[in-house]
Amino acid sequence: MRLSLTLCCLAALTLGVACDEEGFEDAKNRRIGTPASATAAATATAAPAAPSRPEIAADDLKGYSPIPASFENPDNPLSEAKIDLGRMLYFEKRLSKNHDVSCNSCHMLDRYGVDNEPTSPGHKGQRGGRNSPTVYNAGGHIAQFWDGRAKDLEEQAKGPILNPVEMAMKDEASVVKTLESMPGYVDAFKAAFPDDAKPVTYDNMAKAIGAFERKLVTPSRFDKWLEGDKDALTDQEVTGFAKFIKLGCPTCHVGPAVGGSTFQKLGLVKPWEDQSDLGRFEITKDESDKMKFRVPSLRNIVKTGPYFHKGQLTELEEVVRKMAWHQLGQELTDDDVANILAFLGSLTGELPTDYIKEPTLPESTDKTPKPDPS
Repeated sequence: MRLSLTLCCLAALTLGVACDEEGFEDAKNRRIGTPASATAAATATAAPAAPSRPEIAADDLKGYSPIPASFENPDNPLSEAKIDLGRMLYFEKRLSKNHDVSCNSCHMLDRYGVDNEPTSPGHKGQRGGRNSPTVYNAGGHIAQFWDGRAKDLEEQAKGPILNPVEMAMKDEASVVKTLESMPGYVDAFKAAFPDDAKPVTYDNMAKAIGAFERKLVTPSRFDKWLEGDKDALTDQEVTGFAKFIKLGCPTCHVGPAVGGSTFQKLGLVKPWEDQSDLGRFEITKDESDKMKFRVPSLRNIVKTGPYFHKGQLTELEEVVRKMAWHQLGQELTDDDVANILAFLGSLTGELPTDYIKEPTLPESTDKTPKPDPS
């Protein structure tokens, strides 16, 4: 018998515990009359140490950077007057046919930009076929909507107002007429677009809303960690990030929004169960786009359920397991899931409470169209 093993066994006998070539076995299985207090002490001494924090290689961090203060659009320069106007329009229910739906109705700014429903109620309680994604950090996306049919926030802002299921306004002229009926809005548009001969237009409305949304960003502890504060994340969160990287999740979830920068097939390795919604294919009619969707941002993901394009799942743990299986062909252990969930929690950011405070809106006049429930 090796000398090291002999010494090991001598030490074990002193504690009243047997050993073999692999080292000490569980004290409770090899106890030889040791007093309870000694057994407890030995067990405590033998408890495994917490796993050390893994090192993340510099190459694995190339796709990540601290979130910017705003997501700029050179075609729509930001100004305080434009942002202030956009904030008013974001909360403006008179941009809907029955004066009961605004942007904030489905994308609630005090609830991380969502309403936490599978699909959102619009005009007369109608519901669309897809989940309302968060507006926070959406300026960092390659395109807007699940199928990417709007190229940017400004174009996206035009859609819901005229959608008969959502805000149900008749046409652009009706929207402009409503805005022009209120002197407060006329003045606000002039301040926001001082060089325009006719500042109150549908396009300018969308530009103002887009300008406001471009500063809807939520920095989190993950950003502090990227900036060099290594204590900003716990050991478990870093362990989860390391597993996230090892699995290949950054193929899709990368960039300042930790996602949103590409279109990817849902069910890349293992087919997705429900293929009734073909995603981007419905816009492009390109066979290669079947089941492709714009990748969602993982920022604030803990707060923005239910998940996927139909709001199919409510539990983030199940989402993590399904993504590993359908996209990567991997089955995760319970520890893997717990660690990844811990990392995802570190992406929950701070809401800009002052920035999103609901403003006082211009008063209606006799010329302002009345609510129409039809």
